[in-house]
Amino acid sequence: MRTLLTALTLSLAAFATGAQAANAACEAAAAEKKLAGAAKTSFLTKCERDAASATTTCEAAAADKKLAGAAKNSFVTKCVRDASAPAAAASAAK
Repeated sequence: MRTLLTALTLSLAAFATGAQAANAACEAAAAEKKLAGAAKTSFLTKCERDAASATTTCEAAAADKKLAGAAKNSFVTKCVRDASAPAAAASAAK
């Protein structure tokens, strides 16, 4: 039981950290675009949804490759960064 609670606590902490990182990156992008009001809210919602989708996809790919530990973390980090790079380039071009 104690192990289950520890695992649950660690997974929630990892998810919260990822969400905060995505939120900070999205906030920075909104500030760079000088968005405010409803436009900022809409942009942040889409940005955070896209970040969560990329993380889920990359986690699944890591599971398919049977990665664990540092290798999994490294793979997921690079995968999410690569997935968000084309979106960032497209939004910068506008």
